[in-house]
Amino acid sequence: MISFIGGGNMATAIISGILSSGLSDSDHICATAAHESSVIRLKETLHIEATTDNKAAAQKADILFLAIKPNMFHKVIPEIRHAVKENAIIVSIAAGQTIERIEEIFETSIKLVRVMPNTPAMVGAAMSAICCNDAVTDEDLTEVQAIFNSFGKSEVVSESMIDTVIGVSGSSPAFIEAMADAAVADGMPRAQAYKFAAQAVLGSAKMVLETGKHPGELKDAVCSPGGTTIEAVAILEKTGLRNAVIEAQRACVQKSRDMNS
Repeated sequence: MISFIGGGNMATAIISGILSSGLSDSDHICATAAHESSVIRLKETLHIEATTDNKAAAQKADILFLAIKPNMFHKVIPEIRHAVKENAIIVSIAAGQTIERIEEIFETSIKLVRVMPNTPAMVGAAMSAICCNDAVTDEDLTEVQAIFNSFGKSEVVSESMIDTVIGVSGSSPAFIEAMADAAVADGMPRAQAYKFAAQAVLGSAKMVLETGKHPGELKDAVCSPGGTTIEAVAILEKTGLRNAVIEAQRACVQKSRDMNS
């Protein structure tokens, strides 16, 4: 049985991935929500068991997801910690809650996996970073990674890399918006601009992943002498895009690190 404490957008995306991949069926998934209206939504949209009772959901879980806001951990974990099965795998998807801190709140030995997915999980295209404590076996880790691979891709990383992951994979929509804004400035309708910008980013990412070529090599391939692309590249360098992206991403990483302290 897989239980989710919290039934928000990310939990819904994960559950959808599990169901669509056939890793589990709706009879073996349970999720909780704070309000009865959300319970009804989970039942009607995902056809899973749903309840407002966190303790009941925890009691039946072989894999227990903590899909709640970081500031709720100190309230919810004491409520469920004595209900968790002895060998259950606990999966946290919250930012700012380290493995050490979660272990301290549980006040007992647990199998704990910390995962940082990103919002493309909602369309089956997440990039998730996974780390775990020493109690988690290779078999446990493989089982958890299969879940996250069901709605995107995942990589096992050291916990020290989690903040970097948040920086590199958490803010991509902002770049798409900027590209679309430029297209609108040149006369393209807003909806069409978003479509062109998003598809361009999607296609470029697909080329990098599937060809294995360096992004610079792919860029060079379309930079014809005296052409439009090299003209744009020159402006990007002149206005400092590379440095702006690096600094923005590092600021995001630092904010994540501050949340952990």
